[in-house]
Amino acid sequence: MKLSGRAVRLRAVEPDDVALLYAWENDPALWSVSGTLAPFSQDALSRFIERQQHADIYRTGQLRLMIETLEGVAVGAIDLFEFDPHNLRAGVGILIYDPAVRCRGYASDALRIIVDYAREVLRLHQLWCTVGTNNRASLALFRNAGFHVTGIRREWNRTEEGYADELLLQMRID
Repeated sequence: MKLSGRAVRLRAVEPDDVALLYAWENDPALWSVSGTLAPFSQDALSRFIERQQHADIYRTGQLRLMIETLEGVAVGAIDLFEFDPHNLRAGVGILIYDPAVRCRGYASDALRIIVDYAREVLRLHQLWCTVGTNNRASLALFRNAGFHVTGIRREWNRTEEGYADELLLQMRID
């Protein structure tokens, strides 16, 4: 299966990506959406990449792919996580790191590609994600891709302004 679209292609994480992942994973501004509370070491990220290269989603329960422009510039990552081979579902998360390259269709193109991959290669029944109600861009991305809000977690995430709700979105893909 071809993992490329109109604006981006998805590729495996490579050892050379450790510096990018180090910057992305250790940016406190992103911790609220990634569930991270502490920085990652380069060694930990190198071991993560090593595991990704030598094991598949059936063994690790997750798959991270780099999102790169058709010119070969890495702009983000997309993950399948909490892979459930019995119920044929997985969570999906996406990051376009640099605000200067957002709103160019990279995230929607990457999401289309991963949905096709999950349907055609993994033969999944559904994908799901959670998005804070204050993250309008992500809500629009997933809704436009065909995800539907199926639940709400009230006061789920602590923010600087207080507690915020989180939405559960699902998409049947088979």
